Amino acid sequence: MSLTDAYNRQIRDLRISLTDRCNFRCFYCLPHGEPAWAKKETLLSFEEIEFVADIFVSLGIEKIRLTGGEPLIRRDVPVLVEKLSRLKPRLRDIALTTNGYDLSRHADALKAAGLDRVTISLDSLRAGRFAEITGSDSLDRVLNAIEAARESSFDPVKLNAVIVRGRNDDEIADFARFAREHALSVRFIEYMPLDSGHGWDRSLVVSGREIREAIEMEFPLELASATRGSETAWKYRFADGAPGEIGIIAPVTEIFCGQCSRIRLTADGQIRTCLFSATEHDLRGIVRSGAGRREIVEFIEAAVLKKEPRHYINDPSFTQPERTMSFIGG
Repeated sequence: MSLTDAYNRQIRDLRISLTDRCNFRCFYCLPHGEPAWAKKETLLSFEEIEFVADIFVSLGIEKIRLTGGEPLIRRDVPVLVEKLSRLKPRLRDIALTTNGYDLSRHADALKAAGLDRVTISLDSLRAGRFAEITGSDSLDRVLNAIEAARESSFDPVKLNAVIVRGRNDDEIADFARFAREHALSVRFIEYMPLDSGHGWDRSLVVSGREIREAIEMEFPLELASATRGSETAWKYRFADGAPGEIGIIAPVTEIFCGQCSRIRLTADGQIRTCLFSATEHDLRGIVRSGAGRREIVEFIEAAVLKKEPRHYINDPSFTQPERTMSFIGG
C-alpha cells in the first residue's frame, strides 16, 4: 500500500515529535522562554507511537525521523528506537534530530537500539555567539556530541545550521571548512517563520543562492546529483575532492513543495500535513477512543488527502502557525 495525497505525491517520510520541551531557547523558535507545555497525559506513549508507526509503515512510510522539541529530554529514547527497529526491513531508516546537549551519553545506546542516522543542530562555531543564539552556553557539549556520534559509527553525521542575516551569516564559509576538516555533512537552512514571538523578518532570510555563493568564494562546489527528488536539500560535494558534504535547504526562496513526501505527528498526537499547516488532525483522539486498525487507516488516509499543495510563506495572506517548531517537530 502507499499513502498518496490529492496531488499524487507519495508520502514516505514520517516525522514524530517525542516532546514539545527543549533545553535551548533559540531566538528563531522560543525567544520568550518557556511556553505552555503540553500536559504529560496528552503526549503519545511509546506504545502508542509504536502502534501508529506500524500502521504508517503498513501504508508505505519508509523513513521515520524522531524530533522534538529536544527528543532526548524524553526518557528512554533508545527503548523507543528498539521498538521501531522491529518494523525493519519494511521501515528502511530511523533518524534522530537533536541539539546535541545530551547526545554523548546516549549515542552508543541509540546505535545499538537500531538508530541509523543522527542530525545535530549547530548554528555557530563561536562560543559566545552560540550562547546568544541558543540561550545556552553549550558549544563544547555539542562539539563533543559530534565526536561521540562519529565514535558510535553514525555515518554520515549531519549538522543543521539555520542561517540568519546579521546573526551568523559571516560563518557560512567557516561551516564549510568545518565540514571538510571533519568529513561531516553540513546542511544550511533558510530562516523560516516558526518562532513563538512571531517576529520573523523576511529581510533576515539569507537565500540558498547567497549561501552557496558565500561557500564558493572559498570552496568551489559541484552538485552531487542532478535532481533533488523528494529530498529537502540540494546536495553538493567539494570540487577539489575534499571530504564532507554541503546541503542547502531553501524553503523560502526555492519552494520544493511539489515533491514533498513528508507528514508530521506532534508529541500530543496531531497529524500535521505541512510544517506551516493551519489545521491539525487528532490522531491521538482516534487511537484513544478504541478505534480499530481499519478506522485508524481511514483517518490517516483522509488526513493525507488534505495535504496542502504548497506552503504560503510568500503570499501576502500568509499567517504564521500558532505552534512553534518546538511543538510541531522539525
